[in-house]
Amino acid sequence: MKATLYLLLATCCVFSATGARCENRPVNILWIIADDLGVELSCYGEQAASTPNLDRLAAEGVRYTRAFATAPVCSSSRTAFITGMYQTKLGGHHHRTRNLKPLPAIIKPLGEYFKKAGYHVSNAGTKSRSRGKTDYNFTPEGQLYQVADWSKQTPESPFFAQVQIHEPHRPFLKNTDPSRIAKISLPPYYPDHPVILADWANYLESVEEMDRKVGEILDRLKKTGLAQNTIVFFFGDHGRPHFRDKQWLYDGGLHIPLIIRWPGKLKAGGVDSRMLSMIDFAPSSLAAAGLDIPEAMQGSNIFAADFKGHTAIYAARDRCGDAVDRIRCVRTERYKYIRNFMPEIPYTTFSGYKKLQYPASTLMTLMHKQNQLTPEQALFMAPSRPKEELYDLENDPYELNNLASDALQSETLIKLRHKLDQWIEKTNDQGRVQEGDAEYMSALMKGKKAYFEKTMEKRGLNPNIPDQDYLDWWEKELNLK
Repeated sequence: MKATLYLLLATCCVFSATGARCENRPVNILWIIADDLGVELSCYGEQAASTPNLDRLAAEGVRYTRAFATAPVCSSSRTAFITGMYQTKLGGHHHRTRNLKPLPAIIKPLGEYFKKAGYHVSNAGTKSRSRGKTDYNFTPEGQLYQVADWSKQTPESPFFAQVQIHEPHRPFLKNTDPSRIAKISLPPYYPDHPVILADWANYLESVEEMDRKVGEILDRLKKTGLAQNTIVFFFGDHGRPHFRDKQWLYDGGLHIPLIIRWPGKLKAGGVDSRMLSMIDFAPSSLAAAGLDIPEAMQGSNIFAADFKGHTAIYAARDRCGDAVDRIRCVRTERYKYIRNFMPEIPYTTFSGYKKLQYPASTLMTLMHKQNQLTPEQALFMAPSRPKEELYDLENDPYELNNLASDALQSETLIKLRHKLDQWIEKTNDQGRVQEGDAEYMSALMKGKKAYFEKTMEKRGLNPNIPDQDYLDWWEKELNLK
C-alpha cells in the first residue's frame, strides 16, 4: 500500500510551453555531490563567490538551510548517506579504514534497491564521464554501479544516478579574482592573515569551478529532455575543508548545502529551515521513487507530510588518517553538546594530511608560539581538550564559548548528555570497539608516516622542517612572495 501511494506521488507531470503532459513512468533521481563543500554559495549569502548555476537550481527548487553530515570526513560520511544509516552503527566510522568488510545483511547500498526496482544505476565523475568517487568504508558485494553515466540507460528504464564533483577539495585552484580577498569574511577563530585569506580565496575559486561543473550537468540533463522528470539533489559530502572545520564536529565541518529540485512537486524558490541529516537522503530518494524504505534505515523521509524535521541530529568523528580520536555530538536547534572521549590529546594532534594540505596548521602553530593569536583563535591550540563542550548556537554560532561548566546551563547539559548516551546505546555505536590490534595499527601508522615523508620530499622539503621555513614555503605557494 505504501509503495503504491508513493508511486502515485512520484508519477511526474511534465510542463512545457504548450501546457502539461503526464508521463506514466517513474521519476528519475540525480544526486550531484561536491567534495568538501560548506555553505559558501551566493544563494546562501556568500559575498566573495559567485555561483549562478546553483543559484538557478535554488530558484527552481528548495534550498535547505539546516542540513548536516553525520561525519566531517568523506569516507565515513559517504558510508552513512549511501546506506541511510549511521557509520558508527555499521563499523564505517574510521576514515578509510583497512578493516573493510561487507555490510550487515539487514542493509544494502542505496543503488541496490533501485536496481531491484528496475532502475538503471550509475555513478559518474566529471572528467570525460568517468566513474565517480565512492570511498565507502565497506566492501560492496558484486558490481555496485552498472556504468559510469546515466546516458547509458535504456529508454524505458528510469535512473538513479550520482555525479561526483572533486571541487572544492584540496588542493585548491588558484584565485583569479583580484577583488575577492577584500570581500572575504573569515570566522573569528581564524586570524585575518594574508596566508589564511589567500588560502580561503583559492577555496572560493574552487567553489566557483564546482558551480561551473554543476551548470554543465544541469544543461546536459535539460538537453536530454529528462529535466522535468528528474528529481535533483545537490549537496556536499561534508563541511568545508579548513583547519578547524573538516574533521571536526563544529558546524563548519558538518553544515552542508542542500538544494532539491522536483518539478511539479516542490514549490520553486522555497527555503526550508527544518533540521535534516544526510542519512535522510537515501530513504527520501526511495520514497520519492515510490519504493518502500527498508526498516533498517535510520534516516527519515523528508518528503513525508508528517515530517517536521529532526529535533536533534547526531554526528561522530573517529580516526582520520594518522590522527586517532573519538568525538560525538548532538545538535538541537539551539544547542550543541560535544563529548571528547580522548580529552588528553590536543585538537592539533599531528595529522599528516592537515600538515601537508592546510597552511593554517603551520601558521597558527607559529602564531600561537609567538602569542599572536586572539583568545578565540588560541582555544583550538590548547594542549588538551575539555571532556564536554556545550554551545548556545543562537548566541554563539561559531562555537567559541564553552558553557559546559556554566551553572546556568546545567539543565541543558544534563539533558543533552543523556540524549547522546541514549543514541550511543540505541545505535550500538561501534566507536567503543578498537579498530585493530597493535600490529594492525602499527602497520597503518607506518604507512601514513611514509606517505607524509614521501610527499614532503617530492616538494623538496625535509619532513621535519621548522615551522617558519615551512610557512615561507606556503607563502611562495600562495603567491605571497
